[in-house]
Amino acid sequence: MEEHNNKRHNLLSVFNPFEVFRHHETGDGRKPSRFKFTTLRSFEALIFLVCFFGFFGFLAYRMTLPHMLNTFMQTAYQLLLETVFYIMAICVLMGAISKLLTEFGVVRLMENILRPLMKPLYNLPGVAALGAVMTFLSDNPAIISLAKDNNFARYFKKYQLVSLTNFGTAFGMGLVVIAFMTGKGYGSGALVGLMGAIIGSIVSTRIMQRSTLKSYPEMDSPVTEEAGTEQNISFKSEGNAFQRFLNAMLDGGKSGVGIGVAIIPGVLCISTIVMMLTFGPAGENGEYLGKAYEGVPVITWLADKVNFIFYWLFGFENGALVGFPITALGAVGAALGLVPTFDATGIINNNAIAVFTAMGMCWSGYLSTHTAMLDSLGYRKLIGKAIGAHTVGGLCAGVAAHWLWVLLSLIF
Repeated sequence: MEEHNNKRHNLLSVFNPFEVFRHHETGDGRKPSRFKFTTLRSFEALIFLVCFFGFFGFLAYRMTLPHMLNTFMQTAYQLLLETVFYIMAICVLMGAISKLLTEFGVVRLMENILRPLMKPLYNLPGVAALGAVMTFLSDNPAIISLAKDNNFARYFKKYQLVSLTNFGTAFGMGLVVIAFMTGKGYGSGALVGLMGAIIGSIVSTRIMQRSTLKSYPEMDSPVTEEAGTEQNISFKSEGNAFQRFLNAMLDGGKSGVGIGVAIIPGVLCISTIVMMLTFGPAGENGEYLGKAYEGVPVITWLADKVNFIFYWLFGFENGALVGFPITALGAVGAALGLVPTFDATGIINNNAIAVFTAMGMCWSGYLSTHTAMLDSLGYRKLIGKAIGAHTVGGLCAGVAAHWLWVLLSLIF
C-alpha cells in the first residue's frame, strides 16, 4: 500500500507543477518540510502572470496594443448585442414551451413512450427517460434534482445513478440548441445532430457504468430500500386550466431568463478569446483595424495542419470550425456564439451544423458541470471517470453525426 501511495504521489507531481514546491528533502531522514501557503500562492501568482502577459503580449505584438484592446471590447459588445440577446430570447420562449409541456402532461407522455428504450440502450430503468426529457427541455442540473428524489432514485442501482451525470448532460439545453440552429436555417442538420447526440450519450453512459463497476463492484446495489412511488414525482400546479397555462408560461419564461443570463459570461469571455484565436485581420491588405472578430488565427493555423483528421472524422472543410467543439467543452451557450460569425463567413453547411449540434448537446459544458453534479451526489471520487467517459462520448457523437449526414445525403 505504501509503495502504491508513493507511485501515486510521483504521478500527481508530474501533472501538478506546484507539487514540486510543496516538499523538499531535509537530508537527515526527517519528514519533508513544506513551503508556507503564502509562498505557494506567490509561485502560483508568478506562473499565472507569466502566462497572462505572455498570451496578451503575443496578441498585442501581432495586432498592436490599441487594436487588440479595441477588438477585444468590440467583439464582446457585438456578441452581446447580436448573439446573447438572440439566444436569451430563444431560452425564454423555449422555457415557456417546456414548462407548458410539463404542466399539461406531455413530458409524462414522452417518458412513457421512451421508457422501453432505456434498458436496452442505456442499461437504465425506464424512469430515466424522465431525466432525459427534463434536461433536454432545460439544462444539465435538472437531472440532479431528480436523482436526489427518493421516489426517482429508488429504481436505480448506485452505479446507474452516478451514470445519470453522463446520461443527463448529453441532452442538456438540447431544445435551445436545436431551436437556435433551426432558426439559422439549418433544421435538417440539427435533427441529424440530435441523432448523433443520442449515439454519444449511449457511449458515454455505458463507459461510465462499466468503469465504475470495474473499480467499485460494491456499487452494484440498490441506492435505497426506502418505500416510494413514481406517482409522487409531480409537476402539477393549482388552479383551473387557464390559470395553469398562464402560470406555466410565465414561470417557464422566467427560468429561460435565468438560463439566458447564465450564458452571458461564457459567450462574452470564452467566445471572444476563441474568436481572437480563430479569425485573422479584417483589412484588405492584411492590416488590423481594431474591429470586432479580428485576431491572430492560431487555432485555425494549428487545425489546418492536421485538418485531414478533422475532415475525415467530422467533415470540417475549414480548420476554424474546430473552435466550436473546443468552446462547447466549457459552455455550449458560448459555442453557439460562434455560429453567426461562421455563417457570415460562409464556412459552415448542414454537415457542420449536424456535428455542432451533436457535440454541443453531448458535451454541453460538461467540464464545468460534472464536478459539481457528482459532488452534489456524494461521489466526488468518480469525477475523473465521468469526464473521461463523456469526452469519448462527445467525440463519438460528432463522428456519428458526420457519417449519418453523409449517408442521408447519398440516399436523398
